[in-house]
Amino acid sequence: MAAAVLSNRTANWSSPKIIVDSSGTSAWHIGQGAHPTSQKTWEKAGYKYSHSASEFKSNDFFEADLILVMDSNNFRNVIKLAPDEQSRGKVFYLRSFDPALSAIDPSSAKFYELEVPDPYNQSVEAYEETLVMIESAVDGLLQELSHQ
Repeated sequence: MAAAVLSNRTANWSSPKIIVDSSGTSAWHIGQGAHPTSQKTWEKAGYKYSHSASEFKSNDFFEADLILVMDSNNFRNVIKLAPDEQSRGKVFYLRSFDPALSAIDPSSAKFYELEVPDPYNQSVEAYEETLVMIESAVDGLLQELSHQ
């Protein structure tokens, strides 16, 4: 869902140029499309996006300037693949940009405060709540990027 939101909201940006890619930190579902409820949720909100699952690899650090993760498990898995300190500095929780959480110092925040919960196989309402979190965090990210 985050890739759908970010991709749509930056489609007309020219500076900085944003290229959005999405991957997981395990080999589950590689090559498969988005979860149907996830896709229905972002489409209902007006986003268009095509997704095919892939796995994050250490080589991705060389192609990305910014790597956004949803939860602490993915954060740890991505950091383990980082070849150096500069690469580790590219990794952020998406919600660390959420204006609603701006009072939280990411270095002292509890991980659960920065996590976007995975609604996988939960209710439609859980997917919609996740979308609201993602939209707020993407708003904050884009505000940050527009000031650079």
